[in-house]
Amino acid sequence: MTNVPSREEIRRALEVVIDPELHRSIVELDMVRSIEVSANGVVDVTVSLTTAGCPIKGHFQTAVSAAVAPLEGVTAVNVYFDVLDDAQRAALQQKLGRGSLPQGTLAQVHNVICVGSGKGGVGKSTLTANLAAALAGEGKRVGVLDADVWGYSIPRMYGLGATRPEVSAQRKIIPLEAHGVKVMSIGFFVEEDAAVVWRGPMLHKALTQFLQDVDWGALDYLLIDLPPGTGDVSMTLAQLLPQARFLIVTTPQATAQKVARRAAQMAEKFSLEIVGVVENMSGFRTPSGEHYAIFGNGGGGELAEELDVPLLGRVPLTMPLREHSDGGAPLVLDEPGDPAAQAIEQLARGVIATSPPELDTLPLYDGDAKQPSAGELPAEARKPAGMSLPMA
Repeated sequence: MTNVPSREEIRRALEVVIDPELHRSIVELDMVRSIEVSANGVVDVTVSLTTAGCPIKGHFQTAVSAAVAPLEGVTAVNVYFDVLDDAQRAALQQKLGRGSLPQGTLAQVHNVICVGSGKGGVGKSTLTANLAAALAGEGKRVGVLDADVWGYSIPRMYGLGATRPEVSAQRKIIPLEAHGVKVMSIGFFVEEDAAVVWRGPMLHKALTQFLQDVDWGALDYLLIDLPPGTGDVSMTLAQLLPQARFLIVTTPQATAQKVARRAAQMAEKFSLEIVGVVENMSGFRTPSGEHYAIFGNGGGGELAEELDVPLLGRVPLTMPLREHSDGGAPLVLDEPGDPAAQAIEQLARGVIATSPPELDTLPLYDGDAKQPSAGELPAEARKPAGMSLPMA
């Protein structure tokens, strides 16, 4: 019979799994609720979350599996979740010496996708606005955070102007909503088209507030329109959102492709998953149907192959796409038959296909009750370990 690791050996292996919000090991924080080992080497680990909608469940799912799977005798790892009760939360607060625990940034948001390009002028904001509307058209709950602080344009693309959001009784900013999408932008807090001249600390504070003090509610997708480059804003968001994934936008030309690669490198440095590449302005499509490759061919595919990620779409440049962006109405809603709209709708379906499945939490177990061992949970409750990337 194969020797399997003991519970204590598994617990020691889990000391490398760090809670990104509390910056301590889940073992030190007593967040490892139970460890069960079956004779055939299947290990079941239950991790206690601070909140039921904790956005870093995916981080724990992957990190626990990565820590336990290499142990000798382990054949499979199943990761389950429950939630700390009030007494356990109070004990954890006392251990940390703080008055409250973080409620989890964007606790009810299932997928956070940062849309980046590394350079300006590739149509990233236009793509973000239309992709959000296309996801909403697929029945998803969607929000857009305009993090391009210096070049904010999402409010204009949704016809919102400089409307100032309201604040709830709980002192949370209520995002504006247009075309079925929740929207937040620095453009709502300055005079319309006014320049924003801020340094790093002010940017960090504003972005933190947009993430933690905005009542986003339950969302399937939050798209974050990043500014060009890999500076303060992009780094701040990467640090605040360890569960975020990156969607890289480039044009077909080699110059844009090389710069977009730098955005991908930044995502890799922060261990953020790249969901795929979009080739925007993939030729100009005239009203009569003629196609002109004014920016060349194939750059998006080459970048996707280099990064070993899927090419999720090629979006042509059309006159209605520009007109609707200036007019404040997403093209995908008003002219779904336009070639650019069709490409963006296909992109939305690709994004949905590459999204990890939702991780359900287990019912809260009674601490004095016997925990279910490996094999005792019903088949529908058992989830495979890890978060593989299904290709579109």
